Formats: sequence, structure tokens, C-alpha cells
Amino acid sequence: MSLPLKILIGLLLGLIGGISYSVLQPENLTLLPFIEPIGTLWVNAIRMTIIPLLMALLVTAIAGQAGGSNLARLGGKTILFFLGFIGLSCAVALFIAAPLIAQLQLDPEASQALLARTSGSPADASELPPFRDWLVSLIPTNPFAAAADGAVLPLLLFTVLFAVALHSISASQRQLLVDFFFAIKEAMFVLIAWLMALAPVGVFALVFPLAATLGLSLLSLLATFVAIVCSLLLLLALLLYPIAIFGAAVPLRQFARLALPVQAIGFSTRSSLAALPATVAASAALGARERVSGVVLPMAVSLFKYASPLARSAGTFFVAVLYGIELGFMESLIVVLAIGLLSFYSPGIPSGGLLIMAPVYLSLGLPVEGIGLLIAIDLVVDMFITAANVTANLTLTLLLTRLDGAAESPVTNS
Repeated sequence: MSLPLKILIGLLLGLIGGISYSVLQPENLTLLPFIEPIGTLWVNAIRMTIIPLLMALLVTAIAGQAGGSNLARLGGKTILFFLGFIGLSCAVALFIAAPLIAQLQLDPEASQALLARTSGSPADASELPPFRDWLVSLIPTNPFAAAADGAVLPLLLFTVLFAVALHSISASQRQLLVDFFFAIKEAMFVLIAWLMALAPVGVFALVFPLAATLGLSLLSLLATFVAIVCSLLLLLALLLYPIAIFGAAVPLRQFARLALPVQAIGFSTRSSLAALPATVAASAALGARERVSGVVLPMAVSLFKYASPLARSAGTFFVAVLYGIELGFMESLIVVLAIGLLSFYSPGIPSGGLLIMAPVYLSLGLPVEGIGLLIAIDLVVDMFITAANVTANLTLTLLLTRLDGAAESPVTNS
């Protein structure tokens, strides 16, 4: 049985058990104090990997010789396209997803009960830091204190500057530190794989108290959220078609026909890497030469997560609604931009795009427990994310092929 299926089973058991518990309300048996700590332990175990993992990802990506040379060869135009496509995803998240999800309704007393259970202080947990204070705090006076205090974004800013500074020291010294952080990254991947193996139990322990508190309203909210996000991800993928038609001069019928197998593989496997051979074949059939696709596609699979900012930002907005935390436009903008930037460093592990959101949650005072719930419902959402991602990879390759002036005539037979 695959891990996503096990997680889905854990989710269903948590929902059914929690809703049944809320209906029965047994007076002689109190389950929540025994179940809740299990979910908290699992979330804390995930959180303990975040700081070393993100530091290692940043240092190896920025200071690593291979990463730097690949980025240089990729060229400024491709980086700009990466940022432009991510910007489109962020815009849909900010101006469409945020207003739609804000319309979801939840009993305020239930939200306060959830906050009290996760933070012990509903009032403090629901107060977000002013933008000015958040901006000033981005420069840590002591990076070690920032790590100890859980100030993740300031620590990441220090890490970026540290990694850039490594390019100014000798190659041997730089490589020593890069190897050190690479070993940390690999060790964190192993540790996270162990923790993800426990995800079915952790998800059950997180969802059961939620369902016991919210009852059937949680089931309705989850279904509505998944419907909204999957619909927006489909819209995000459809926006790529006019870009391919007018930007890359590819006929609609041929693009749709050749993109379909790539999308089907991405949808079913939830892996852009698994869809890479089909993406290469489709791009070649549509006129891209190997000198373009051979550079763009590997980098896109490694760095470019087109649909992640939309899906993960929407998930963050949903968690805020669930816990009764109001996000203003500025806070929503911070969420979208931060997740958009962090999407370039998503680890290649199950639900890695969700785990990478922890710094945003910690910075804005959002309950990290909400990530566990998003992991539980990520199976269907991630299918649509991957289908949109592989479509973007194909579209981007065709755009850069045309700009490179290297396109062959696309196939014309039906």
C-alpha cells in the first residue's frame, strides 16, 4: 500500500472517528488528551528538521559549484521566465484564491477552541505582527538566537548572505562547507522520510481532535477547499495554452494533443521527474531542439514549481480561516511572496512543498498543525499541481526555443 493511500486512510479514520466522537460525546471516556499529544509530537518532529534542511538547501544551491554553473548556463532569460510564471501563480493566489477562501465560514467559537488547543492562548495566537515590525525583524542581530527563537525567515536571510559570501573565499574552503551542508541535507531527507512514514498516524491524531471539535462542518469545509483549489489549479494550467499558442507559435490542437500524455503521467504519478521523458518527447515533437530542452527541462524539474505558490498559499489561507485568524492584504501578500520564493527550494520528497511552508507559518503566527491537515488532503491537490507544473515546463521550453530561434516545424499530422 502506497504512503499517500495510507495517509488518506488515516485522514478518513480521523474524520469518521472524530465526528462520531462529537456526536456521541461519551462522558465516561475522554480520548482527546490521549490522542492530541501524538499529533503534536509528530508536528514537532517535522518542525525540528526545518531549520537545518532549509539552511542546507540554500547553501548547496547558492554556493555549490554545480548549482551555480547550471544557473549561469541557463541564462538570464530563463530565470526571468521562471520568476514571471511564478508571479502569475502568485497573482492568482492573491487576487482569486484569497477572496474565495475568505468566504468559507466557520463557527468562531470552534476556531477559538482550536486555537486554545494548539497555542494555549487564543488571543495571542490570533494577533499577527505589524508589517513594520516584521520587516525590521528580517535582519537578525544574532543568527544563533534567531535559530533558537524559531525566527526562521531572518535566519534564512542570513543563510542566503552567508552562501553568497562563500563565493569570495578559496574554492577548497568553499567546497568543504558545501560538502558539509550537502551531508546535512541528505541526512535531513532520511529523517524526514522516517517522519513521513509515520504520517498516517500523525494525520489521524491531528484530524481526530479537529473533527471532534468541528463535527460535520469540517468535512464540508475540506470538500469545499479541495474543490476551490483544484478548480483554480485547472484554471492556472489553462492559462498556459494561450501563452503557448501566441508566445511560442504552437497550434492549439497539436499542443493540447501532445501535452495530454505529459499531463496524464504527471497527474497519476504526482512527479514532474517521472513525466520528464514524456515532456522531452513532446517538446521535440512540437519543435524544440535538444540544445534548449536539454538545459531548460532539467532545471525546470529541479527548481521550477509553477503551481505550488497558488496551491500552498491557498492552503495557508484555509488554515487561517480554520483557526479564525484574519489575514489582511499585506499579510496575504507576504504569504504569497514568501511561498513563491520558497517554492524554488522545495525538497524532492512527498509533500515537500508543504513542509517548506513552516517558516511562513512561524513568522506570521499561524498554527503549524495546519500543515499536517494539508498533508492529509494533499493527494488529490498534488495531482492537479503536478499536471499544471509539467504543462508549464513544456510551455516554457517552447517559449525559450522560439526566443532562441532554434525551433523546427512542429508536427502537423493528427
